[in-house]
Amino acid sequence: MGGGAGGSAGALVLGTGAVVRLLAARVAAAPAPVAVPRLVLLDGRSGSGKTDLAGALAARLGAAVVHMDDLYPGWDGLAAAVGLLEREVLLPLRAGRSPAPPRWDWAAGRWGPRVPVPTAPVVVVEGVGAGCTAVRPELLVWVEAAEGVRRRRALARDGDVFTPHWERWAEQEEALFAGCDVRAGAHVVLDSGPGGDLDGGAGGAPRWGVLRGRVP
Repeated sequence: MGGGAGGSAGALVLGTGAVVRLLAARVAAAPAPVAVPRLVLLDGRSGSGKTDLAGALAARLGAAVVHMDDLYPGWDGLAAAVGLLEREVLLPLRAGRSPAPPRWDWAAGRWGPRVPVPTAPVVVVEGVGAGCTAVRPELLVWVEAAEGVRRRRALARDGDVFTPHWERWAEQEEALFAGCDVRAGAHVVLDSGPGGDLDGGAGGAPRWGVLRGRVP
């Protein structure tokens, strides 16, 4: 099943900068699609560190970023967002078109206006379920961490908004990854909590365990 944390015993442990350089090298080494952006998909359960990694990687690559949080139609919308990502973002990109997916307005509980994806040589998509479409990217990354670490991060980030929905969302993750083993098909598997958390413990520097995909 594609949701478990594999642990980082014996893994290569790197800081964020080194991990970003590794991922950037893998993107550069992948065969380039003709006249369309390279795709990088970052998947993993809530609180695993995908958003932080996407921001750092996008800064390195000059990439556009698509957040799955903008595509989930509410707290029961995980599975629906996977199809939306494929139809509204990935297939248009592969066809050489500029996508403009709708954005979910969480405060209003309804779809908001469409927002164009910026033109860029690389598009990074991050979020739970990003790797569950039929579209194969140039780089697929699975990010994981222990459940307690993930929960603490997610609730610290979103506070009382996420707290009553944690179990509900986790059940959807379980169902999704039971039929879509993203981890098994990922080019790179990262543990974002080899020292207990992204803060790296007492040293303060973020650390990542590279469980698969050390060398491009």
